[in-house]
Amino acid sequence: MRKDVRILLVGEPKVGKTSLIMSLVSEEFPDEVPLRAEEITIPADVTPERVPTHIVDYSEAEQSDEQLYQEISKANVICIVYSVNNKKSIEKVTSHWIPLINDRTDKDSRVPLILVGNKSDLVEHSSMETILPIMNQYQDIETCVECSAKNLKNISELFYYAQKAVLHPTGPLYCPEEKELKPSCIKALTRIFKISDLDNDGTLNDSELNFFQRTCFNTPLAPQALEDVKNVVRRNMMDGVKDNGLTLKGFLFLHTLFIQRGRHETTWTVLRRFGYDDDLELTQEYLFPLIKIPPDCTTELNHNAYLFLQSVFDKHDKDRDCALSPEEVKDLFKVFPYMPWGPDVNNTVCTNEQGWLTYQGYLSQWTLTTYLDVQRSLEYLGYLGYSIIYEQESQAAAITVTRNKRIDLQKKQTQRSVFRCNVLGARGSGKSGFLQAFLGRNLQRQRRIREEHKSFYAISTTYVYGQEKYLLLHEVMPDIDFLTETDLACDVVCLVYDVNNPRSFEYCAKVYKQYFIDSKTPCVVIAAKSDLHEVRQHYSLSPHDFCRKHKLHPPQPFTCSTNEAPSKDIYTRLTTMAMYPHARLHCMCACNRCTYCLCQNLLKLELLRSIKAQLRTVVFNRCSRTRLWLPLILFLLHVFTLC
Repeated sequence: MRKDVRILLVGEPKVGKTSLIMSLVSEEFPDEVPLRAEEITIPADVTPERVPTHIVDYSEAEQSDEQLYQEISKANVICIVYSVNNKKSIEKVTSHWIPLINDRTDKDSRVPLILVGNKSDLVEHSSMETILPIMNQYQDIETCVECSAKNLKNISELFYYAQKAVLHPTGPLYCPEEKELKPSCIKALTRIFKISDLDNDGTLNDSELNFFQRTCFNTPLAPQALEDVKNVVRRNMMDGVKDNGLTLKGFLFLHTLFIQRGRHETTWTVLRRFGYDDDLELTQEYLFPLIKIPPDCTTELNHNAYLFLQSVFDKHDKDRDCALSPEEVKDLFKVFPYMPWGPDVNNTVCTNEQGWLTYQGYLSQWTLTTYLDVQRSLEYLGYLGYSIIYEQESQAAAITVTRNKRIDLQKKQTQRSVFRCNVLGARGSGKSGFLQAFLGRNLQRQRRIREEHKSFYAISTTYVYGQEKYLLLHEVMPDIDFLTETDLACDVVCLVYDVNNPRSFEYCAKVYKQYFIDSKTPCVVIAAKSDLHEVRQHYSLSPHDFCRKHKLHPPQPFTCSTNEAPSKDIYTRLTTMAMYPHARLHCMCACNRCTYCLCQNLLKLELLRSIKAQLRTVVFNRCSRTRLWLPLILFLLHVFTLC
């Protein structure tokens, strides 16, 4: 909602504009009325909507036309005051004041108008018969109030309606001529309905209605009140209630009824709770909450976020096949203003034989988006209503910012779950095949991928010593002279060459010597297309000699030309190296270069140290020996399982 409201009173001289303001403030009719009242600010704590309100008077005798125009441009709502006993002042409403205000405001952002009939104490009849046609003619007119500054009749109501016209305007919600909700309002309420329909059965049951009521109004509905609401819908439309649940049509009907009965604030409370502004657009504050990400830190989804995304998946997986068909994906993203995932997503994550997103692939895509573009991930979670369903201040609560990678290196351990591997190599070396093989696709399946649907990323899970981790592969374009910081920033590097192409390894050697020879980032050389005949590389050193010289692991043979899904062993090794990059600095194996073996040996050493510590505890606590032996035995069993 707005932080304050500015009300401007205009009208012909002597209609009582100043008297209305002074009667409101002093709660009595003034004996002497000045030409113009000074601007008055009513504090938030004494207004019904808890919003500071500024009331501004206009006097033709004291102010110029230019000053009037400035006040019109600053006003949030304008009260056109006329005298109920003065026909000329009523005529001026349409002949002068409304055209003047419309000329000074943008057509797309017109301020709401309120017609105020003052001096009702001087007549016995009402001016409504004259005013109603005017209200029907001009959509900007919110309402009309007859009042008396002298008798204090409807004075408080007048300024309450003015405040309400700003904070809860009818214009964006409802079309009085058609007597129905506007399309933008229907679109917003439909999204709200779909988010609130937690089981996606097309109706809001009692539990969902109660959750919705508590979310928006901080109070549940009594069982009888719920039944009364549904009975109102049943009496007015045939398909508003189905299987004792409120349908979308019934939900929209209720809000139409609220507005028609002057209770726009009910609909606005719902809209604002779900992130909408006065123009029925989701606010930037709602979609992009503030989140600080220090340098060398990454972003991941936390446990609650994965639980939420799992519930969203289950909600839309109607056939319970653990995969989302194109129709189910489309249904999931109906709460978005656009389709966020294109056909390339199906070549970025795991899919089933039909090419549909699996549960694992679905979570992987969310993990990828959060890692690469956390702002986009926040936006997507906002559309899905994460902060509302999980009752959080914002969807920033779904994000974990990892600690600085330098601290991980110092402590020789990490809590991160997502690791990035940049894949470099000359054109045609097999980088794309290496990415697709990670998703379980052999060469035959890869040939079905259309060029325009190709992805430069692949992400899936691997298991390192029983821990599930995400490995994100990124294919870097082969241009040695123009590698950016993004191309170099990663946890592990894959240098891919084609064993059947004599000029392929030269690129890997140059990239390594130019960018990674002094880097702490682990590197692995992949001998791709190992099913083909291996030829001599046109480089001063063979790939094996190059790796031996630079203390790298020997080239890893790899092929995706298999009958079944390619082996994933190499990807587990890459993830292990990314998790334990410090191992390469403390060699403990005979070859003095095998980073993967170093990681294994380092972990075993850490486990042995833990065993020694446990043994010391047993020795120094003889009196409690029985109590300590059991956890030690369980611990040793765990160690043998890992080793």
